[in-house]
Amino acid sequence: MPPRRSPRPASRRSRGRRRTEGYAPFTARALRILRGIPRGKVATYGLVAAAAGSPFGARQVVRILHSLSRLEKLPWHRVIGSRGSIRLPRGLGFETQRARLIKEGVKVTPGGHVDLGKYLWRPHLPEED
Repeated sequence: MPPRRSPRPASRRSRGRRRTEGYAPFTARALRILRGIPRGKVATYGLVAAAAGSPFGARQVVRILHSLSRLEKLPWHRVIGSRGSIRLPRGLGFETQRARLIKEGVKVTPGGHVDLGKYLWRPHLPEED
């Protein structure tokens, strides 16, 4: 008789299943928005934050990308600064982000600038009261 397998721990996520339960409301909304950025487009940290309900929460989006990109398989490379440039330092992710964007068809200058007029994706912003 083969040994019995113990069930997977509850904390493990099913492959291909993306859940937002267990996260703070802003984080859950930001995750949904980040997953919605299409290939070949970019969004800014501020636009993601505003669409998630916190117009001044750009730094929170940075934190979410830093801490959850691997776990949640987020398209972190599609998020750039408000002036249209890659904000990661050279040698610490700049080159990787630039290469990934170029691979998706986004034209990125050697200095890391993207034409927001051409490549910016605007998430749906919440309606104001």
